[in-house]
Amino acid sequence: MQHYDLFIGGKTTKPASNKWFDTSNPYTGEVWAKIPYGDASDVDRAVTAARTAGDGWAAMKASQRGHLLMKLADLLERNAERLAEIEVRDNGKLYAEMLGQMKYIPQWYRYYGGLADKVEGAVIPTDKTGIFNFTRHEPLGVVAMITPWNSPLFLLSFKLAPALAAGNTAVIKPSEFTSASALEFAQLCSEAGLPDGVVNVVTGFGADTGAALVAHPDVAMVAFTGSDAAGQKIYEQAAKDLKHVSLELGGKSPNIVFADADMEAAVVGAISGIFAATGQTCIAGSRLLLQRSIHDQFVEKLLAMAKTAKIGDPMKADTNVGPVTTPPQYKKVLDYIEIAKKEGAKCVLGGAPYAGPGASGGQLVQPTIFTGVRNDMRIAQEEVFGPILSVIPFEDEADAIKIANDVKFGLAAGVWTSDVGRMIRMSEKLRVGTVWVNTYRAFSYMSPFGGYKRSGLGRENGLDAIKGFLQTKTVWIATERNVASPFVMK
Repeated sequence: MQHYDLFIGGKTTKPASNKWFDTSNPYTGEVWAKIPYGDASDVDRAVTAARTAGDGWAAMKASQRGHLLMKLADLLERNAERLAEIEVRDNGKLYAEMLGQMKYIPQWYRYYGGLADKVEGAVIPTDKTGIFNFTRHEPLGVVAMITPWNSPLFLLSFKLAPALAAGNTAVIKPSEFTSASALEFAQLCSEAGLPDGVVNVVTGFGADTGAALVAHPDVAMVAFTGSDAAGQKIYEQAAKDLKHVSLELGGKSPNIVFADADMEAAVVGAISGIFAATGQTCIAGSRLLLQRSIHDQFVEKLLAMAKTAKIGDPMKADTNVGPVTTPPQYKKVLDYIEIAKKEGAKCVLGGAPYAGPGASGGQLVQPTIFTGVRNDMRIAQEEVFGPILSVIPFEDEADAIKIANDVKFGLAAGVWTSDVGRMIRMSEKLRVGTVWVNTYRAFSYMSPFGGYKRSGLGRENGLDAIKGFLQTKTVWIATERNVASPFVMK
């Protein structure tokens, strides 16, 4: 049994409550670690530590900050396998996927480490005489980072790497279901030489620990990834103090296949879009829009491939679909299956818990496909966050756009076609933050990511991300003596 403590001010420390809670393996159901139950007093200690460290961190030469981020990248690379195993034990995702993430994460810290000393202001040639006018970009201060359970360190890095490069300090509140990797990560930050207090981790539950962090008066910004409902509550609370916010929220992404698409590639893309990661991604292509002329043929090929997916132990190399991460989410997924059936959708694959070979004691759901889905059904409008695919037919390009945009979310979309003109038209008309054409689930630390509508605010990754963790100061310097009237604007 692993026993963890909070990480505040560069040191491990027991929670003020002197309480810990269990974290369990979603596949076996076994409790494997004790996580500290942080409360408002722990949050205050962490924010104070971050604020105290902030002046020194922001004043450090940007190139030195960048060097430390690159040292952290090297440590993450060396510890990739260990961190991947911890995350699989915590969230049940495939080891192959989590190891891939862990081996990729160091690039975020290298990229933003290299960008740290390239944040430049500008000299502005204003229309005023006798004035030297320039801008400088400065860190916001303490950033609260609240992260989800599906890809804990991967999604944390979207926020933390640019925030630290910009000169901010951080207090991290990971999901109560997957806190272990963040606590392990904080130790690596210290080992890399980041000053005490620059990175802090307070674990606990959203209603108290998370709420106390968002409401803390010394937090300058809240960066959150999670559901749109939780994001709205955080946005409302942050607005009381006019805090900066970054929200990467849910999605109901359309994966749109036209008749002229490479059907074999599109079938693979559809499977990847919904059954990879057991459907537990904000970008899941949970609505498969098929042009009516290829609907039946495509569904036949889709079912044939989906039936080959092996369900079971996420640590095994030949497993394709692992467990649903949390008990509440497992119940939610099963509830939505019943909702879809009652709405009249036709279940052509799965539709029940998995109890076959390798079922163990975990929360396994069969990959599920519904046909005959209308876009006004709940199964097509609401984020399920599980291995459930809704197949919706469309007539032509205009119909596809209408159906695709007719949801409250706007995170991502996939388009499968061989028509270059259509690729451009679809990318222009889809109301989403990311459009993948003839591919799906592609990410890079160099390319911005974020959503429209209720899928969030702000952008992560790329040059856009670091801008969100900076504020611009404008400086006016008189270069000539000016004795004009003090009652008239210069």
